[in-house]
Amino acid sequence: MTQAPWPGRGSDILPVDAPEARLVGRVWLPGVGPVVVAVRGESVIDIGTTFATMRTLTEHPAPASALDAAVGPTIATIDDLVGNTPPDTRDPRRPWLLSPIDLQVVKASGVTFPASLLERVIEERAHGDSRAAAAIRAEIDAVVGTAVADIVPGSQEARELKELFVERGWWSQYLEVGIGPDAEVFTKAPVLATVGGLVDVGVLATSAWNNPEPEIVTVISSRGAIVGAALGNDVNLRDVEGRSALLLGKAKDNNASAAVGPFIRLFDETFTLDDVRVAEVSLVVAGADDYRLTARSDMSKISRDPLDLAAQTIGPHHAYPDGLVLYLGTMFAPTADRRTAGSGFTHDTDDLVAISTPRLGALVNRVRPAHLVAPWDFGIADLYRSLAARGATI
Repeated sequence: MTQAPWPGRGSDILPVDAPEARLVGRVWLPGVGPVVVAVRGESVIDIGTTFATMRTLTEHPAPASALDAAVGPTIATIDDLVGNTPPDTRDPRRPWLLSPIDLQVVKASGVTFPASLLERVIEERAHGDSRAAAAIRAEIDAVVGTAVADIVPGSQEARELKELFVERGWWSQYLEVGIGPDAEVFTKAPVLATVGGLVDVGVLATSAWNNPEPEIVTVISSRGAIVGAALGNDVNLRDVEGRSALLLGKAKDNNASAAVGPFIRLFDETFTLDDVRVAEVSLVVAGADDYRLTARSDMSKISRDPLDLAAQTIGPHHAYPDGLVLYLGTMFAPTADRRTAGSGFTHDTDDLVAISTPRLGALVNRVRPAHLVAPWDFGIADLYRSLAARGATI
């Protein structure tokens, strides 16, 4: 068995319109630490003198314009950076790519698409047993069909559908947040715990039913303004969450279980929230056993607008002084069997997961057990020591 190859060039991960996109990220600079960078043409520019942290840039009243004015030295070509980031072949003397966020809180929205909503109900009723899911799925589909697809959360139609589920004994906490007035928003990972592209993501070795969750991640300032977007993988353990929603933290927050990247695309005249609303997010899972899965999430089918999700997360009721990033949710809920009939999809070690959309590029990660991925050992105190050592002003 041979692992699928990592992307080898910048064009493999950059947006199709990269020359006009305002792309920012973070890079590990040997001997220095993490620095904020801009992608300009083939060059990756260190703009850390102007913006010591990504938080500093995304808190600017006009981030795109501020980025245009930032200058600094070239630290690598985008091809060199892409080539040196995968962990197995990395030269630690040269720069490599990091997650593009730093001090922002990492939040995620759940069950924001009808397809994933019904799958959450199914996994809950199956108590995390993938073998029981097929029969439950057929039972629900025979009665409900596509009735959930056009339901506006909190509407009269949603209340009527709730009554139907109650009558059938199918009511679920997932339906409450899927079609009720209040969205599910949870903390996905600690500050500085996200990983970027071209590195490993982690799943618990004890999990037997898990999957990637391809999503768009919005970048939100402390003022509640959505200032940009990136791609995300909200790695999920279906068997753990299916046993109890109170295990959401165990299912969602493990070593390298939150991927964001490859870069943040700041909103400007070429790319706005309207582009996010109509984006099609593609997923490819390539296994070392030649297994291949393809899927797509159509953002136009989301049941809650990104502005509504942002408003439910940040506002007078909840402040985030360093801003936040918010995973918007996914319609991807794989049901096709990977191994035996009725077992559904689950990851194998060394799966290569590629999440892409033309205007944001591609986020590519390899799947490994969470206890075997590169350890998270650079925290907030380390970041501030690094900033102090280079005389950075936040």
